[in-house]
Amino acid sequence: MTGRDLVGYGQQPPDPRWPNGARIALSFVLNYEEGGERTPLEGDPTSEAFLHEVINAPPKVGRRDLNAESMFEFGSRTGFWRVHRIFTAHSLPLTVYAVGQALERNPAAARAMVDAGWEVASHGWRWIDYAELSEDEERRHIRRAIEAIEQACGIRPVGWYTGRTSESTRRLVVEEGGFSYDSDSYADELPYWVEVAGRDHLVIPYTLDANDFKFLMPNGFVTPDDFLAYLVDSFDQLRAEGRAERAPSTVSSSTFAPRTIRGWPPARRSHATGTPSMDGADESDTIARHTPEGGR
Repeated sequence: MTGRDLVGYGQQPPDPRWPNGARIALSFVLNYEEGGERTPLEGDPTSEAFLHEVINAPPKVGRRDLNAESMFEFGSRTGFWRVHRIFTAHSLPLTVYAVGQALERNPAAARAMVDAGWEVASHGWRWIDYAELSEDEERRHIRRAIEAIEQACGIRPVGWYTGRTSESTRRLVVEEGGFSYDSDSYADELPYWVEVAGRDHLVIPYTLDANDFKFLMPNGFVTPDDFLAYLVDSFDQLRAEGRAERAPSTVSSSTFAPRTIRGWPPARRSHATGTPSMDGADESDTIARHTPEGGR
């Protein structure tokens, strides 16, 4: 036994029967992390070196990296509000994977998320690698993240996505309880159920390939048109499969506030919302509520 599922749904994936006969469920996601990243200000041994504009720059040991910090500050000061304006102007729902500490430090952003009717799911207490923490410390972080989001938004999160997980993350989330799903998997194009600590637990896979972090990776996206072309091609492929093979899919398209590209959302929106046979840009918790309990 490997402890892994390498088979999944196999050759004949089930029809999830999305509402109105839709062949694809699309979820837009914003990862909100600004203020939760590594910095010696928080007692971290190094500055943040992951996913900012200076690609492959080494972390500063024992010293702040003011350039990196300001890049994250751009996200909370400017990038978030651009995403907010665009999505609210088009009445598009959004799931926010929010780092608890980051949300705690920008109450105005938290209120704007709630006022827009967006789902605010948990992205952990800090934006760090949880494989480096003890199980007890990670458990404390899970509880702090829940409390921070509940305090800032007035509602407890029902979705979870850590991103940089430990081997214990999913079990700790399930043991904490109160969650409809987590997205700490890239293993499928449909939600699926797993057994964790004797309980059925829903996983809504995260579509990492449709994520704008590739602007910060060698050989990744270079222009907004690169990103848009990949998203449109992926969308069209999945929708065509859903129609022809009755194998509907889900896809999440994610952006990070500090890396918000100034031209992409309107063009992406016009293709998605102008396309029939899709379940209109649902939030992840809506997809979770639609997925029958215990189905595998």
